[in-house]
Amino acid sequence: MGKTLVIVGAGPGLGMGLARAFGRRGFRIGLVARTREKLEAMARELEGTGATAAVFPADIRDRDALAAALDAARDRLGPVDVLTYGPSPTGPITGAVATTAESAAAQIELHVLGAVTAVGRVLPSMRARGAGTVLLTTGVSSAVPAPFLANVGLAMAALRNWAHTLHAELRPEGVHVGTVTIATGVVPGGGEGDPDAIGARYLRMHEERDRVEEVVGDLDAFRALVAERTGVS
Repeated sequence: MGKTLVIVGAGPGLGMGLARAFGRRGFRIGLVARTREKLEAMARELEGTGATAAVFPADIRDRDALAAALDAARDRLGPVDVLTYGPSPTGPITGAVATTAESAAAQIELHVLGAVTAVGRVLPSMRARGAGTVLLTTGVSSAVPAPFLANVGLAMAALRNWAHTLHAELRPEGVHVGTVTIATGVVPGGGEGDPDAIGARYLRMHEERDRVEEVVGDLDAFRALVAERTGVS
């Protein structure tokens, strides 16, 4: 029997790269995001390649709806073997000084609390089976402080930190947790940033299970950009 991948925050770029990579390995694909029409178009494309795909619309910020979507994916596709979490940032992105409690909370709700909700829903089954993979996606500001991405970086850094701690705590139980830091644009045909190339790296993280973090792109190049824009090295 095939395994199941659920992509929370599925979109036509990175999400489809992940879906294609795992679909080629025979995974059933569950797609979770807010807009049903977009998810259904993605599912049709995947089914055209021979993959099994199903859609579970939910607003990721609605914790009850997200939990229900994950339950529905499990009921339809079987136990979740791999969970990926990586919604695109939405809402205002604020500089450090302009960051308010509201602008910080909006990003934390999306990136951190949504991830906590999703992982919490699938983790008991993974622990009971002694197997499973959770891959949490962060942006470059999770690792390199950038004043012009302050509220997003605040949330992303928290998510990255949590991924590392989950990895340490769950590794002895057979559950692999990792984080993928995207430090480049996700562009079809863009070399390292091509969605299919990135999807292949997620797949390798799942199969090799030997590292907690994968970096796509060049952190030093981003550090140089921050220094150029801020005048502080």
